[in-house]
Amino acid sequence: MILYFKYLRMLFKAQMQYRASFLLLSIGQCVAPLTVFAGLYILFQRFGQIQGWSFYEVALTFGVIHMAFSISECFARGFDSFSVLVGGGDFDRLLVRPRGTVVQVMGSRFEFTRIGRLAQGTIVLVWAIAGLDIVWTAPKLATLALMVTSGVFIFTGIFILAATLCFWTIQGLEVANIFTDGGREMAQYPLNIYEKWATRFFTFVIPFGCVNYYPLLYVLDRTNSGPDIAYMLAPLAGIAFIIPCLLVWRFGVRHYRSTGS
Repeated sequence: MILYFKYLRMLFKAQMQYRASFLLLSIGQCVAPLTVFAGLYILFQRFGQIQGWSFYEVALTFGVIHMAFSISECFARGFDSFSVLVGGGDFDRLLVRPRGTVVQVMGSRFEFTRIGRLAQGTIVLVWAIAGLDIVWTAPKLATLALMVTSGVFIFTGIFILAATLCFWTIQGLEVANIFTDGGREMAQYPLNIYEKWATRFFTFVIPFGCVNYYPLLYVLDRTNSGPDIAYMLAPLAGIAFIIPCLLVWRFGVRHYRSTGS
């Protein structure tokens, strides 16, 4: 982790050499998602609710998911651009260093301008909390923090899986964006508004439901069955999602053959 934070400090200093560019990119990252949120607002102005969910309830989910995605995109950006390392033969250099490949790839790139998207998600989250009639307790606040943390781990795991494909395809596959950008767009709404097959897939395969649905029921006091503790701890399934992703990554590293670049 000392090496990781050295990477972090070094790349932050490098990006801050062009402060005007950094500021403009951060503002752009904050403004761009507002168009998506504006569409959400207009949708609820027209229809009032979706499957029994109010605007502020969905806004809470929107804020959680966009905060999680922005954090993951900032600190796991190295996996998202991993095809550049493989295609240029630079991953071979990482393999001969006496440090784990996961830390080195994560430390190869950071997108600190994603602070703009993080700020936008935080503003929406605070707005949603202010608009909801919720009695906040320590367990509910902890559950909310777990929801964001779980989302970070899920998106990071998806980035790792997409990067692992590069060991065999060399170049990154756009199909992986179905689960990164597409997963973000899907997960900004409560899971039960979708078809049952989608609900099952995003609960038992990619556990977005453990971020944007089951713990949300507890926070909103809408649990109908089962103990509250099960809903509170549901985000842990999202955190555990990183484990099989790392195992797949390890399998890919073992079967990697140099590109010869």
